Amino acid sequence: MTITTHWKEKLLFEAVQENGGAVTMDGHLQAGMSPKALLLAGLAGCSAVDVVEILEKMRVTFTGLTIVSAADQTADHPRVFTDIDLHYAVTTDPANEDKVRKAIDLSLEKYCGVAAMLRKNSAIKYTFECVQPA
Repeated sequence: MTITTHWKEKLLFEAVQENGGAVTMDGHLQAGMSPKALLLAGLAGCSAVDVVEILEKMRVTFTGLTIVSAADQTADHPRVFTDIDLHYAVTTDPANEDKVRKAIDLSLEKYCGVAAMLRKNSAIKYTFECVQPA
């Protein structure tokens, strides 16, 4: 994997993945996300991919998945994440609760490489809910 990051101006950067997409980062939080916020988003995105793939393999019907991520940081520099909390909201029949829990557990404990890297320094906890489809 190769990412090329270009300085645009002030604290504005664009990161481009080879053969992939681009993302804007902004240290002033005006035109993009902060680099640490992107790390947290990367955790949620990595886990979301896993959860979708696992639920599909389990033949669980769902119509939505939202993950809200929050992280506490140390007070002193470098300000690293200490505790990370993830909340998953899956739009599916509540009868699928056990399968949703299993999919999240498999993601965070076995498949998500971002979680594996972050877990070396930060506690990762999660909650979830099955939201009844409309």
